[in-house]
Amino acid sequence: MHRREFLKRLGGCAAGGLGLSLAPGVAFPAQRTVWTVTGRLPVAAMGITLPHEHVLVDFIGADKIRPGRYDPDEVFAVVRPFLAELKRAGCRTLCECTPNYLGRDPRLLRRLSQATGLYILTNTGLYGAAKDRFVPRYAYAETEQQLARRWVQEFRTGLDGTSIRPGFIKIGVDAGPLSAIDRKLVAAAALTHRQSGLTIAAHTGDGEAALEELDILAHYGVSSDAFIWVHAQNERSWDRIEQAAARGAWIEFDGLSENNVADYVRRLERIRSKGLLNQVLVSHDAGWYHVGEPGGGRYRPHTTLLTRLLPELRRRRWSDHELRQLTVLNPQAAFAIRRRLMLNAPGGR
Repeated sequence: MHRREFLKRLGGCAAGGLGLSLAPGVAFPAQRTVWTVTGRLPVAAMGITLPHEHVLVDFIGADKIRPGRYDPDEVFAVVRPFLAELKRAGCRTLCECTPNYLGRDPRLLRRLSQATGLYILTNTGLYGAAKDRFVPRYAYAETEQQLARRWVQEFRTGLDGTSIRPGFIKIGVDAGPLSAIDRKLVAAAALTHRQSGLTIAAHTGDGEAALEELDILAHYGVSSDAFIWVHAQNERSWDRIEQAAARGAWIEFDGLSENNVADYVRRLERIRSKGLLNQVLVSHDAGWYHVGEPGGGRYRPHTTLLTRLLPELRRRRWSDHELRQLTVLNPQAAFAIRRRLMLNAPGGR
């Protein structure tokens, strides 16, 4: 079967178009949906999805970041060909994981989505990894309840003065044991999930931190399947990965590149052998326009999963259903907006 025909069958037929209407307030429709930068989208229309990528990042720090540090037209011109290439390769949806105070730009993402036809999700939340360099001062003074109110408000009314809603919560924590500010961010994410149904994608320093994050979510009555362990490929202990998976967390291997395809094949075959294929997500953590570098620096494409990894898994006799599970069904389940509460939690399912 030709690769393009295979990918079309894998992703299914995308229903609807861009620009779906926005609805006020927090609603949970009978049909599972996600929020993209152009509006609400049925999960069935997501197709092949990359759960962790970046378009633009600014590493200057929360105390120095400000509007005007880059030209949006230049960024658009640099990034558009890469996203158009990704769309042609068979991808339908991209989750853009750049958080606030690190270069999140919902207007730019909407413009790129409309120009390329690629669905894009953006996020709410704060990034506490990298020794808290990207945490704004107010986050130290406010409680987790106050931070959650900020994030829920962004979900209800839109980001940065727009009507663009976040499609997930992005936080970051360093290696465990968690610092006070990292614990607060996880707690705020749990409270935000309880009110919004948004999935929590957490840049996580190591397995100790991941298991502590799951403990915090449990304290607030949030089920582990609302949590994505971002950068799980960096954890050396498979025992910790399997512990997190046994609790129901999503395990994300998101450093795929042209240089490590064989390693990712080995990881995925081990996950499959453990019966955990329905809990794994794969992406590149690629891109991005780097603010401060001439022309945005070197932009790494987002296509290795489609051009190298999937063909290699097919060569190893992975079934169409298994590949669809990995690239379509798992992202649909992970990012669908729904409250995932523990059975014994107040208001739990």
